[in-house]
Amino acid sequence: MTGHFFRKRLTRGPAAVLIVAGASLLTWFFFCVPRPLFPEIYSPVLESSDGQLLGARIASDGQWRFPSPGSPAPRFETSLLTFEDRWFYYHPGINPVSLMRALVQNVTQGKIVSGGSTLTMQVARLARPGKARTLANKLLEMIWALNLELRFSKADILKMYVSQAPFGGNVVGLEAAAWRYYQRPPHQLSWAESATLAVLPNAPSLIFPGKNDRLLREKRNLLLGKMHRRGFIDSLTYELSLEEPLPGKVFTIPDHCYHLLEFSNREKPGTRVRTTLDYHLQQLVNEALLSHERQLSANHIYNCCALVAEVGTSRVLAYAGNVPRFDDPSHGNHVDVIRSPRSSGSILKPFLYAAMTDGGMVAPNQLIADIPVRFTGFSPVNFSGSYDGAVPASEALARSLNVPAVVMLQKYGVEPFYHFLKKAGMTTLTKPAGHYGLSLILGGAETTLWDLAGMYASLARIVTVYAAEDGFYPVNPFAPLVWKEGETADRGPEAVQPFLRASAAWLTLEALQKVNRPEEETGWEAFADVNRIAWKTGTSIGFRDGWAVGVTPRHVVAVWAGNGDGEGRPGLTGTAAAAPLMFEIFGFLSGGGSFAPPSEELVPVAFCRQSGYLPSPLCDETDTILVPAGIRIPQCPYHRQIYLDKTRQFRVSEDCFPVSEMITRRWFVLPPAMDYFYRRSHPAYQPLPPVMPGCQVPDAPMELIYPREMERIFIPRQLDGTPGQVIFEMAHRDPAARLFWYVDRSFAAETVTFHQLSLHPEAGWHTVTVTDHLGNLLEKRFFVVDREDEQDRESRGMRAGG
Repeated sequence: MTGHFFRKRLTRGPAAVLIVAGASLLTWFFFCVPRPLFPEIYSPVLESSDGQLLGARIASDGQWRFPSPGSPAPRFETSLLTFEDRWFYYHPGINPVSLMRALVQNVTQGKIVSGGSTLTMQVARLARPGKARTLANKLLEMIWALNLELRFSKADILKMYVSQAPFGGNVVGLEAAAWRYYQRPPHQLSWAESATLAVLPNAPSLIFPGKNDRLLREKRNLLLGKMHRRGFIDSLTYELSLEEPLPGKVFTIPDHCYHLLEFSNREKPGTRVRTTLDYHLQQLVNEALLSHERQLSANHIYNCCALVAEVGTSRVLAYAGNVPRFDDPSHGNHVDVIRSPRSSGSILKPFLYAAMTDGGMVAPNQLIADIPVRFTGFSPVNFSGSYDGAVPASEALARSLNVPAVVMLQKYGVEPFYHFLKKAGMTTLTKPAGHYGLSLILGGAETTLWDLAGMYASLARIVTVYAAEDGFYPVNPFAPLVWKEGETADRGPEAVQPFLRASAAWLTLEALQKVNRPEEETGWEAFADVNRIAWKTGTSIGFRDGWAVGVTPRHVVAVWAGNGDGEGRPGLTGTAAAAPLMFEIFGFLSGGGSFAPPSEELVPVAFCRQSGYLPSPLCDETDTILVPAGIRIPQCPYHRQIYLDKTRQFRVSEDCFPVSEMITRRWFVLPPAMDYFYRRSHPAYQPLPPVMPGCQVPDAPMELIYPREMERIFIPRQLDGTPGQVIFEMAHRDPAARLFWYVDRSFAAETVTFHQLSLHPEAGWHTVTVTDHLGNLLEKRFFVVDREDEQDRESRGMRAGG
């Protein structure tokens, strides 16, 4: 009864008011300091892998304010605490002794000469910018200081001050001040420099460097003397520090990786990012780009970029998105070309070769047709404008021949290759496979240097990982590059069925180490002795883009050169414009070596020496070549048995010559169109002997070179409006053959040696018939369209270079 009475009195009397007031006061005390204490507006900062500053940008509020670093530099911390708050690590946020001393000094002087604020109270004042220095505000700062001491450690409070203190002008925080005034990070500052920055926040607008230097020097020297008396610096350091000059001007912040910093800031604004970049290598690459651009600019080529990465880890070591020169904005050097889609040229050919080799659809020495071909809307042409008739697949890759590449893609299929490229890391294939068609292999699609570097590095890594891990295959061998420290390329566990076998990747890299470029690409001879780098170049149609990518077991270097606005220039080829810079950068890198062959996956197989196919019973000479195990290459289709007369000058048959007198021979015979071009560049090639007059030997001595695959032809008008023409061309095994041409059954012409016929057919269906002097006949039916539309448009040629 009595207890209930007193409890009732307690809940209604003054004690209840005190409890509620106390609880409210505690609640206000707990929440009076805002969270977060400071607006999170910082300068984006980019660092190299070892923590060196690559670049920074001004924060969105116009201040140079770096994100909070780790612990402050020891010299600056000692200078700051000596100058501002000697007992920082011992007081609870306010220092009664300092407050009393400040009160006495102010009363004695008749004005405010000291505030008695602790470092924690100064943090509170910094969090309330623009507030007058009144007694009420001082009391509130004391309350905030107590709050902060309860919520944060001393180290955290010190970091807040160091990152938020004003250092004059629009410089906020120690790190920004160290770079703006001394061009060095805080931990590299001398005692005099640290002391100078320690006194600046006390009156940043009054003693800004270059302004009131006498007052700034006095404050610095007083602080140095105090640290000397307290034993922080010795006499020699003290005397030398007094002689050090003050900062005379404000320096610009380093900007060694402009484009990656811009990309990083767009991705996550106002953050400090530790990259994988090598600081020294980044400097060398920047200088190389500047030097290379000065040479290219003589041909009005103003942009180039370069990317260097490790093969084993996918870590980017250097990133130069464009020439680091921004004094002339007309050339668009601010554009990051590394991530800008550009026409691929022939830079994707190695991936087609690798895919076909892995699938057993081509062997290194297998002959690929190199003759004029035309598809609907697409007419590929070799960079040199000439044809070899037939070329070994590996040589076609090394020489970057366009026609064999298109022939190979037609065999492999556009759709499968399209999906292969997407799995290999090409992210720019945004349209269906049919949109690109066969031009996909010659620049019909756009790619980025970022994707290419990752794809080539992955191709090399398949080989190196296989050798190092005893046949290990990751699920995702083609992994994108990484540029942030701590990130790793996720390749997954071991794969049961690899996406691309190491044997196919190794054979591809072997082909790329054979330096043999078209003579028209002047300058490739300078790299002929570089046989330990697998490299490929590419040139887009119209000489707008020059690519060069090289790989060793340790590094990949990818380079692009051209004009950002897409202007083409004569001589802007991958070999002439990009390869020299690529090899210069390789000169900065240590290590290299050869790719170890994946012996467990390679088997020696005998191939027909002349055709590169598996030998048929008619092949006399073979070579043993390493190929991926289990592949199935067809037998040689080009060797056949022929019958000659006793003089061995004519081919004969049993209906015109005694069988007993026939001489049997095995002969390497290419189809007429391939034969026509092949014999021009291969003096040792022996064409078939002519047929003996009066004999009927089964053969196809003639083949139409143009038009071949197409039946619909669009013939554009000349510039003066007159009707255009179409040129038919025929190949015949007999160089001395006479051909008779008929158009729609009417005789048109007779040709000898060079079998070409110019026609001006009207719109509609037509038939061309050709007979030779032996009576052989060939007929071609075609349709001439009367206007060019999306379906019937015929390309006049597509020429990209290696």
